[in-house]
Amino acid sequence: MNLNILGWNKASENAFEKYKNQGYVAGRIFAEYKSFYKVIYEGGEILAEITGKLLYETEQQQDFPAVGDWVAITPRQNENRGTIHHVLPRKSKFSRKVAGTNTREQIVAANIDTVFIVNSMNSDFNPRRLERYLLLAWESGANPVIILSKSDLCQNIQEIQAEAEAVALGVPVHAISTYMASGMDALKQYYREGQTIALLGSSGVGKSSIINYFLGSTIQKVQELRNDGQKGKHTSTHREIFILPEGGLIIDTPGMREIQLWDAEEGLQEAFEDIDAASNNCFFRDCKHEREPGCAVIAAVKNGVIAIERLESYKKLEKELKYLEKKQSTASKLAQKKAKVQPKKANERNINLEEY
Repeated sequence: MNLNILGWNKASENAFEKYKNQGYVAGRIFAEYKSFYKVIYEGGEILAEITGKLLYETEQQQDFPAVGDWVAITPRQNENRGTIHHVLPRKSKFSRKVAGTNTREQIVAANIDTVFIVNSMNSDFNPRRLERYLLLAWESGANPVIILSKSDLCQNIQEIQAEAEAVALGVPVHAISTYMASGMDALKQYYREGQTIALLGSSGVGKSSIINYFLGSTIQKVQELRNDGQKGKHTSTHREIFILPEGGLIIDTPGMREIQLWDAEEGLQEAFEDIDAASNNCFFRDCKHEREPGCAVIAAVKNGVIAIERLESYKKLEKELKYLEKKQSTASKLAQKKAKVQPKKANERNINLEEY
């Protein structure tokens, strides 16, 4: 297997140099299971697990290998097994906060070039959800592209496409139907050798159908829509990379029932570029865009340049990010305090032992 097909480049080579000198081999993680990772390298495909040392040294969940990561491995070809020793620096990552109350980062995909944000064009279409995905996509470091799937089930394609374009300023928007093979050729421009695309979207929006279309075979299981012809069923159960026949790689991900934000302040400015640009003309630098005199954002809303729903969404996401930042700060302080207390207790135990 030629590593260039998998996305290997000069930056990867430079980052791997020190591990190469230690006798390790470079590979890329193609799938993540319960305690193993599927890794592809020049010698083929293996199932690998991380070393005890890496497990011990890894403090945060986001430091563990993720699908799309380049890793330094020791393969055991005769067993089709291997060991992961190090994770190379990531050029990009799509992250979200783990579901629930825990303040931890979950990496959905790493080292991606393009993010396909898939949203179906039936009654499940939701511009506010689209804004959340765009926010995280911009923060990832990859280029977002909006895919409006199941256009064959839509009676007002142009209207929904215009609605998507209104919240995805400057981002390409494609209406497609894998069933009718409509709009699919336009997506081929993103599939180039060494380029990695991540498919993101809610359950049942048609991500698996897109993969099957470009692979030319039914690799990913696809289930029928509900009897009412609306929201599809969740099919993918884990993240996995597929190599496309025409070049490029694509990452399928399970549908996200919760899109919780993670450290996306810069992404907020990118996703809401219109509001960010208008706020530069506000009279007060710390304008909250509510009742302040000279607010350029409120003026843009009144003039119909910015939709009131979009401003409300912006405020909601901004508030959510500030709350998350506060929780992260509190968690960090508690961790630092715990780290200081533990050595002290250990020293006390040593002193007591010496007395005996």
